[in-house]
Amino acid sequence: MIEKICIPAFAELSEFASTSAGGKVIFASDDFFATCENMIADADPIFIADKYTEFGKWMDGWETRRKRMAGHDWCILKLATKCVVRGLLVDTAFFTGNYAPKYSIQAACLTPEEEALLPERDTQMGSACTECDLERVKQLSSDKWEEIVPITALRPGYEDTRMNYQKVVSDEAFTHVRVNIYPDGGIARLRVFGEAKPEAPPSDQLVDLASLLTGATCLGYSNAHYGHPKNVIKPRRGETMADGWETARQLNRPEILESSDDGTLKTTGEEWAVFKLGFNGRIQKICVDTEHFKGNYPDSIKVEGALLVNAEWAHSKPVVWYNILKPSKLSAHKEHWFTCNSDVISHIKVTIAPDGGFSRIRAFGHVEQTII
Repeated sequence: MIEKICIPAFAELSEFASTSAGGKVIFASDDFFATCENMIADADPIFIADKYTEFGKWMDGWETRRKRMAGHDWCILKLATKCVVRGLLVDTAFFTGNYAPKYSIQAACLTPEEEALLPERDTQMGSACTECDLERVKQLSSDKWEEIVPITALRPGYEDTRMNYQKVVSDEAFTHVRVNIYPDGGIARLRVFGEAKPEAPPSDQLVDLASLLTGATCLGYSNAHYGHPKNVIKPRRGETMADGWETARQLNRPEILESSDDGTLKTTGEEWAVFKLGFNGRIQKICVDTEHFKGNYPDSIKVEGALLVNAEWAHSKPVVWYNILKPSKLSAHKEHWFTCNSDVISHIKVTIAPDGGFSRIRAFGHVEQTII
């Protein structure tokens, strides 16, 4: 019987190590069988039984050679933005006889000057770090960084044992993590979940208040059947339809659809998601991107805002939302820009009708300090 995987609450938080979030591999001790960049790829890992490279079996993850010298393998990742790490997922999918037996995680908040000491990354399968690169990285004393996950055993990459979740108990904000594997082997994917803690931008700077990089986070939603709404606040444009928010089809939609006077469809259902903005502010422009959603984009979208006491929201608590963007027609596979002029808000509620999905939402405005 396959063991049921219990997904912890921290996995609902924003993720900061993946490529689409802006995570980046800065250094790896070894990339022989599979490069470290695979470990932060967005897509779920796959296995191709008969695929080999000149270096050995192709694996969809980071895999080092069988170590024949003193030490252990490790890498350094730059997170998308400074954040408090609340938990991790180490996925060993398909690494059944070659997974890393143990791992640990260390973290630090680097200054721009310290980051400049890191060598330029040369991503190449079949390679290992040079002595010159190793000496430069040693200047950071990364082996002395704060340990946020002690040496912990991993499980093989079978379906019922591949997902290794680990809670992190620390309130410090970090920019980089060091992933240690003992002594060698492979990891399919690494995910780092937490809360962004960026510096507040100047009040005269137009910023995306709904971006993961400015501290926005998804607090709740009605449906995430095919894709989580936290995807829509990632900084980069979506790579595929999987990298967006998509709901199941509304089962109570009318048998025959009719149009309203404003061009939107008359619907009996809708789906919603609530986001806490990174900073309180006034929204002036909204962009809704339906890239990749060609036959399943929503008919319309509306955006509401609220300024909540102590920035708290719960589904069970009543909230007075006011309109920022009235229900507006959407179309397939394109960016839709809307102008607005909101009051100071801390949260937005995004509602799509009747169902479907989109890739990204941007809410550009100015930060405004508010004392409640």
